[in-house]
Amino acid sequence: MSKTFGFHGGIHPPENKHQSVQTPIADAGIPPQLILPLSQHIGAPASPVVSVGEHVLKGQMIAEAQGFVSVPVHAPTSGRIEAIEDRLIPHPSGHLAPCIVIATDGRDEWIEHSGAPDYRTLDKTDLIKVIRNAGIAGMGGAGFPSAVKLSLKPGTRIDTLIINGTECEPYITADDILMRERAVTIIEGAKILRHIIEPGETLIGVEDNKPEALAAMRAAAQGTGVEIVDFPTKYPSGGEKQLIEILTGKQVPSGGLPSDVGVLCQNIGST
Repeated sequence: MSKTFGFHGGIHPPENKHQSVQTPIADAGIPPQLILPLSQHIGAPASPVVSVGEHVLKGQMIAEAQGFVSVPVHAPTSGRIEAIEDRLIPHPSGHLAPCIVIATDGRDEWIEHSGAPDYRTLDKTDLIKVIRNAGIAGMGGAGFPSAVKLSLKPGTRIDTLIINGTECEPYITADDILMRERAVTIIEGAKILRHIIEPGETLIGVEDNKPEALAAMRAAAQGTGVEIVDFPTKYPSGGEKQLIEILTGKQVPSGGLPSDVGVLCQNIGST
């Protein structure tokens, strides 16, 4: 079992997590209209590649990445492009932002599957391209494009790959329920990341207030070389720099990146 460390500061206020873990993850259904912001991450907004009136399928790219720090946007379901215009988005600024609006058709028809049957047969550069083209961005606060984080500078050595299963607020339970129900899938994702960056060790950090999630993750990780590490609950342990210090004892320098201390960190939801 890996040794854990502390970090300066932090609090453990009263929690209210019991309400949102009473029921399993459920399908939210298909609403009549979907509004998709073209900027959903740090970096350049995607640029539309569809036109108003065009019919699109689930998984179809509807906006392409612009530049290195950017990812494409895909249709979440099938339907007709109703508008490409500024709309109000869920952001504290209250500002409008460019969006693609889809009038859904209720059929949820997919594009033809184009995934790789075995990721281990792909060149690592090609695998990173697959991740980029899939539009995967970090599910942490920054929303950093995953392909950018995985495109390490030549000569960079990653000693520790960290998968962040730590919730940094006392009311949220998204990571908890995801680990309870999707543990095997998360471990498979961790194995893909490990294949790409070849770290010395792979750690999944989980607070000790998630016993069900810890049990599910440990069962799924058995025999894989992925270690599940629990530690006392204190907020904001889910912050990237705090979690790195908890699991490795290393401090990311001010203005620096985790890779500067031999660490790469991914959120559990993006894995």
